Amino acid sequence: MTRAKFPILLACAGALTLSACTDGSGAFQGDPNQKTKQGALVGAGIGALTGILAGGDSGERRRGALIGAAIGAGAGAAIGNQLDKQEADLRQTLGNNVAIQNTGDRLIVTLPQDILFATDSSNLRPDLQRDIRAVAQNLLAYPDTTVQVLGHTDNVGDAGYNLDLSQRRAQAVANILTSEGVPYSRVLVSGRGEDQPVASNLTPEGRQQNRRVEIVILPNA
Repeated sequence: MTRAKFPILLACAGALTLSACTDGSGAFQGDPNQKTKQGALVGAGIGALTGILAGGDSGERRRGALIGAAIGAGAGAAIGNQLDKQEADLRQTLGNNVAIQNTGDRLIVTLPQDILFATDSSNLRPDLQRDIRAVAQNLLAYPDTTVQVLGHTDNVGDAGYNLDLSQRRAQAVANILTSEGVPYSRVLVSGRGEDQPVASNLTPEGRQQNRRVEIVILPNA
């Protein structure tokens, strides 16, 4: 195999492995340690490719690939394992209205805005702050993470107004997190307005899904 083809083939193999593990039909389906194993595989693939791209002759690059794969697998598995544990803890404490998605490299906690806020308001309902405070306690228990609080709206009304409202609502959620002791340095707040829908805005049900605040939990590298 030529030196030019080896990294290309490995990169393709890594991409195929990742696709097989994350499309819901792989061997990890239903495995409680699925994200840990996926993290190990992804880390191994990235580490191997990094080792190859470091240069040298074909023998050196193969050795670099093996070393990189081993290091990457360990780091990826550690991140996946942490996310599995953090997800399980969140599910024990949060209400049924809160959705949690574990992508393998982050947790996405979705809070429906229609429950948290009155129409056109950024004032959080006091009786529904418990879930946000529970997220804050979870973040304190897992301190080695960065948190993004993202506000989203549907496309009804003026886009500029929606952008501002999404920012104010995201900030309101972030204020609860920091009031519970989560350091400001860990929390990034952003309003996305109507630009990132998760469902069609052509139906009431779709618009309801698009009105949301997401708390994205990212393990620090």
